[in-house]
Amino acid sequence: MSIYVESVLTFTSITCITVCGLYILTGLTGMFSLGQASFMALGAYAAAVLGKLYHWPFIPCLLVGIILSVVTGFLSGYPIMRLRKEYLTLITLCYGEAIIALLNQSNITGGALGMSDIPKHTTLIIAILFLIFGIYFAWCFRHSKFGRMAIAIKSDELASKSMGINMAAVKMRSFLCAAGLAGLAGGLYAFYLQYVDPSLFGWRKSGEWVAWVFFGGVNSLTGSIVATFGLSALSQFFSRFADYQVLIYSAMVLLVLNFKPNGVFGYWELSDLFNTRDRRMQRLLKEAQTREGALKHEQT
Repeated sequence: MSIYVESVLTFTSITCITVCGLYILTGLTGMFSLGQASFMALGAYAAAVLGKLYHWPFIPCLLVGIILSVVTGFLSGYPIMRLRKEYLTLITLCYGEAIIALLNQSNITGGALGMSDIPKHTTLIIAILFLIFGIYFAWCFRHSKFGRMAIAIKSDELASKSMGINMAAVKMRSFLCAAGLAGLAGGLYAFYLQYVDPSLFGWRKSGEWVAWVFFGGVNSLTGSIVATFGLSALSQFFSRFADYQVLIYSAMVLLVLNFKPNGVFGYWELSDLFNTRDRRMQRLLKEAQTREGALKHEQT
């Protein structure tokens, strides 16, 4: 395998970890965040500072990055979880830009020049192993009690609230899970690239990831992952048109949503390859029943 192909696969695997968090936040709970890249930045800088300046081992650096992202996610998300979804999008955008501005002014992190000579610990195998963990985590969340309540909230907030579901708590859990996975991806990113600077984590990155989730299928974890791998490879082809990538992705998403409102994969999952048509229909029916079951469970 060439170095270029290995690099693309490693970066894409790391990005997919963040997309798994966006799937939990957007695909299951129906919330939109344009600040995911800022959580990735926190994880990257925490790991870089501890690894380079204090020579901490690999795993503790990643854990600190995850904790920092989750804590800052809680502090920023707690005041706004009772507000409408539109406010979350706006506030996460502002929050993300504020984080980037602080990193640009910080002497510890190298300011706008960034940090270099970070120890290299991340390899393709390590990135894939953590990606498997991220996919499994998102799958477990989807089939958990909180995942069922998140789907119920996405389907009908008013009905969920009337049945007694604590929407703020469920939204906060989804938000923190997404922030933690972004922090993990940031640490892996820093230890692979060996260089970080604030310009790598702007709001446009977050916008791209949201577009990928919708392109693949906001209701399909498989679709989100496949779309990330496909569009990441496509972004390498469009690298000479970097200034127009957002426009290109936006046009692609609009075309897909016009002809396939649920994305390319819709509700399809990889497990459906091993199921008959009747069993796939049973799975979709079961998921619809879990939404109602979550409401009834909270009511009792």
